[in-house]
Amino acid sequence: MNQSNQVRITALYCRLSQDDGLDGESNSIQNQKKILEQYAINHHFPNPQFYVDDGYSGASFNRPDFQRMMADMEDGKIGIIITKDLSRLGRNQLHTGLYIEERFPQFGVRYIAINDNVDTENAESNDLMPFKNLFNEWFVRDTSRKIRAVQRAKAQRGERLGTRAPYGYKKDGEAKGRLIVDKEAAAVVRRIFALCAAGNGPSQIARILKSERVLCPAMYAYRRFGTTHMGLDLDKPYNWNSDTVASMLENELYIGNTVNMRYSTRSYKDKRKVEHPREECMVVEGSHEAIIDRETWDIVQRVRQHKRRRTNMDEQNKYSGLVVCADCGATMVLHRSHTMKPTQNNFTCRTYKRFGKEVCAAHYIRECVLDEIVLEDIRQVTALAREQTQAFAAYICDRQSAELRREIRRQELELSAMQKRSAELEAIFKRLYEDSVLGRITVEQFQSLSASYVAEQEQIKTAIPEKERAATKLKATVSGTDNFISKAKRYTDISELTPELLRLFIEKIVVHEKDVKWSKHARQTVEIHYTDIGVVGSLATVKSA
Repeated sequence: MNQSNQVRITALYCRLSQDDGLDGESNSIQNQKKILEQYAINHHFPNPQFYVDDGYSGASFNRPDFQRMMADMEDGKIGIIITKDLSRLGRNQLHTGLYIEERFPQFGVRYIAINDNVDTENAESNDLMPFKNLFNEWFVRDTSRKIRAVQRAKAQRGERLGTRAPYGYKKDGEAKGRLIVDKEAAAVVRRIFALCAAGNGPSQIARILKSERVLCPAMYAYRRFGTTHMGLDLDKPYNWNSDTVASMLENELYIGNTVNMRYSTRSYKDKRKVEHPREECMVVEGSHEAIIDRETWDIVQRVRQHKRRRTNMDEQNKYSGLVVCADCGATMVLHRSHTMKPTQNNFTCRTYKRFGKEVCAAHYIRECVLDEIVLEDIRQVTALAREQTQAFAAYICDRQSAELRREIRRQELELSAMQKRSAELEAIFKRLYEDSVLGRITVEQFQSLSASYVAEQEQIKTAIPEKERAATKLKATVSGTDNFISKAKRYTDISELTPELLRLFIEKIVVHEKDVKWSKHARQTVEIHYTDIGVVGSLATVKSA
């Protein structure tokens, strides 16, 4: 043993993960320490010091004490590294081999794995080391596969996979995995949704909650349940931010749905989160008590579809995202300022504003005029739905049936054709692969022939869910009359237009250009598309139905 090893540290490295802990006492940190310490004493290794990572997977080398040990090694402080076995150093075959065969020798460090009889000073003892590292990595891969299978089985049974109770809920002490409403936090959740339905964005809602000194979710959990969170800042108890609010407004948990398998990791080696679209998640509806009713949820989602920049006006644009140009389909812009009278506020086509009259017309309409039109129309339509329910339903059904059913049929035929083509491409690709394997075609021919098919298949995979959603939406429109009548019966006295009322009843408002541009008395058509039933049309026709 040379002089440098006598003055340098003998690093006794211990590691334990949750999965290793299942093996019992043999792999415990305490047991590893005893084995390593006794080995160092028996072999008279100098200056032994422990480096311990408790609760860290061997698949990654991003462990606090391992990194500290590597820093000491690079500073020339370590002469020997000892572990109980190879798996304690790591379970990643490639990286473990690189450390043992390249990094440690680079800094003149001797490595010993006691139970695996590995010692880098004895070349013969290292012959089986690559195979042992391979088996150690296989253990991680197999454990990861089993954990994923267990998680998927739980998700399929409708069990919630999250470990923390989300804000607004608390864990049920009598039933594991079950959520019950936390009344105090649930009241804040309802207020957040109400503020959004009224036209406030996440940033504005966060400022309101801060000004009202409402505890943020992390601080509330800490004070109420004693739980800590990585976002906890004891010096800022009311630190609401727009991201937190936006996440809550999009969380189906608040309408009683559990959305499992929303995130996953790429592999047991790559722990970066991948978010899956809702279609690929496992959604269990009605898994727990809802805080937000479906009607409020739908209003908020429509508001969120039309996210907008903050304006300098104190009052929000209640029509935000609802008013569109009849010719170009663009959302119309509300012009207003502190120097303008309220009666001068007006909507103008966004395309016209940006590109001029060569592209589109102004479609100018004053906000107060639109208010009168929309308010009167809503009053009349909802009154008819309440007072002449059967005639109203018959009229809407007749109006929808011909046009909508043709469109639904067209969508269904297109969807069927896409699905059939997808199956054909799958069969073609399999035949090409078999021909390539059997040598009937060259690799170059296979790549050339399959490239276009793969591109087409990817395009169809993206298009099919979109087509399914479009068909589902059309079918829901046909059967939405009862839902509209139910809403109309709840609103018997509509005296003013509010953001909530507009988004409850209206899908969009289409503004046409005046018959004579800029004329104060020229006729101007405004189409009001109602949610669930579409454009009602002539009210006289409804009354006589």
